Amino acid sequence: MGAAEEQARDLSGKVAIVTGGAKGIGRAIVAELAAAGAHAVIADIAGAEQAAKELSAEGLDVSGGRLDVCDEASVGELVNAAAGRHGGVDILVNNAGLFATLTPRGFEEIDAAEWRRVMDVNVLGYFLMARAVVPQLRRRGGGAIVNIGSTSSLKGVANMLHYTSSKGAVQALTRSLASEVGRDGITVNTVAPGFTLSDGVLDNAAAVAGMRVSAPGKRVLSRDMLPQDVVGAVRFLASPAAAFITGQTLVVDGGAYYI
Repeated sequence: MGAAEEQARDLSGKVAIVTGGAKGIGRAIVAELAAAGAHAVIADIAGAEQAAKELSAEGLDVSGGRLDVCDEASVGELVNAAAGRHGGVDILVNNAGLFATLTPRGFEEIDAAEWRRVMDVNVLGYFLMARAVVPQLRRRGGGAIVNIGSTSSLKGVANMLHYTSSKGAVQALTRSLASEVGRDGITVNTVAPGFTLSDGVLDNAAAVAGMRVSAPGKRVLSRDMLPQDVVGAVRFLASPAAAFITGQTLVVDGGAYYI
């Protein structure tokens, strides 16, 4: 990468909030944004402070705070604290979501309570965070929102109807929000990973065993997908290099899906 390209992806002086940032894909994103020069705020329902301590020991500029993305008060407190402590917010990565703890099963077996819980975390949480962060981005003269989606909504994956539907909603949210905030210099995009061997997936091996076995063989790049495979796309969309890209979904899955 040339000096000009590297500068375009430089995030020095930026403040980024990453939800679900304590482990898995979220933690990898935190590390990437901090390595690019940003101060990264790890926002998670558990483990944020410990993750921040560990990454800080590696020389990265990070901090942590507890966040329940489904709770408006918690969202407001986290965003206001981050903005007050660091002078504002420039980047939001909506990553917190339910997937690995869900048991694949036919749609008739999904009860209403589980459906609502998935929608609350995977969709409502993105909305509440965007609603809280956008005023901060406006004060900074613009910024970037990167939503983590999934190729499941593009493929119509069976036996995960609530999760697949929630990620389809994320794509729609991205396009609609981009239309509303573009005038403020704010970009909104989705990164859609394929099946990724995150911490949560590895902790729930029995429920995802079938997907783990079959996924690599469906890819042009025939190997397991890891959290580190996602971070470059997020950094790019959060950086000045992507300042004229908005409302888009960038698929990162090793060539398993073609739009």
